[in-house]
Amino acid sequence: MAALAAIIFVGALAVIALEWVHRTKIALVGAGLMVIVGVLDEDGAIAAVDWSTLGLLAGMMIIVGLTERTGVFTYVALRVAQLSRGRPARLVFSLAGATAVLSAFLDNLTAILLVVPITLLLADVLDVSPVPLVVTEVIASNLGGTATLIGDPPNIMIGTHVPELTFVDFIVNLAPVAAVALVVVTGLLYLVYRSRLRVDPERARRLAELDPARDVREAPYVKRSLAVLAGTIVAFFLHSTLHLEPSVVALAGATVLLLVAADDVEDALERIEWSTIFFFIGLFVMVGGLEERGVIADVAELLADATGGSRSGESLAILWGSAAGSALVDNIPFTAAMIPVVDELQAGGQFDDALWWSLALGACFGGNATVIAAAANVAATGVLERSGNAISFRRFLAVGLPATAVSLVLATFYLLLFQL
Repeated sequence: MAALAAIIFVGALAVIALEWVHRTKIALVGAGLMVIVGVLDEDGAIAAVDWSTLGLLAGMMIIVGLTERTGVFTYVALRVAQLSRGRPARLVFSLAGATAVLSAFLDNLTAILLVVPITLLLADVLDVSPVPLVVTEVIASNLGGTATLIGDPPNIMIGTHVPELTFVDFIVNLAPVAAVALVVVTGLLYLVYRSRLRVDPERARRLAELDPARDVREAPYVKRSLAVLAGTIVAFFLHSTLHLEPSVVALAGATVLLLVAADDVEDALERIEWSTIFFFIGLFVMVGGLEERGVIADVAELLADATGGSRSGESLAILWGSAAGSALVDNIPFTAAMIPVVDELQAGGQFDDALWWSLALGACFGGNATVIAAAANVAATGVLERSGNAISFRRFLAVGLPATAVSLVLATFYLLLFQL
């Protein structure tokens, strides 16, 4: 039965990586097979679902979706671009920085969906190719999302699974290395793309004439939405003091926003990406099947044997292994599979947060390696393709893989110096 569970899971990952069928369909099929063939029963399948992660995701989707319609995020992106005055280096670093910050406090997929359409407008105004700017933003979104508990799905999964790790813990332990990686990688990307980002002074003047505040002035509930968003972020910082789970904070914020800034509840609830929610459900059930049949314990034992039980060896193996796995599959399902492995490595021993930081860094940084490695990558390249500026798997790999390697080297030094 253990072999059957492993075959179902690996087969599902393979189909997800090849993108033959939508990943939500595959996850649900895999989950259904786990129950049908008897890998785990119905009660076990329900128990395997991490409802805290789903609550956190749903709550933030509602908050961000309702706040987005006020035009605030568009204002921020356009204002940041205007401050660059059309100078390529400033433009690249400004957009990367803005994307990273939005990714850290909204989530990287949402940030990309907000920023990329605006970037296409900017590229058209400046008469430059949008590809260098969008690729830089994608990489910045994954690096920025690494910095907080809510910034990237792998962190959300880890943060809701490990109650010892607070929102502040994520920022203190991950934000510094994420910030350094952002600056270094953005600088390298600018050097690679600078020949394609020459801006005519007249085009820069046209950028300055855009009115970023137009949508904000015309939208209702701007102040209420911003107040709830800000209050929710503050509550994330204080959630351990308040004795509230991050999922409760997100759902409470969403509930308040529904009460004060949503005329149509049905429309507001449509902001939830239900395909993502059901993808996670299927994923959790499949991983639950692996745990039930001892596959996770076997993997953890192999990893411990391979590293000789060395704390540093285990940490670095998780870092680089998670990055490689995320690049090949997608960092969400790979993180779901690795979380119980890390649990097993710590079973019966003292809690070691370094292993969790290694997993977070590996999964998030590894999300930059390929087009399919993270949901933000898939979303951004899809928007580029629809705009007539498609980027191939190989072209993305040629930039994403070196960016990932540089980030992982920085993460390795960080872990060795400060965590191990």
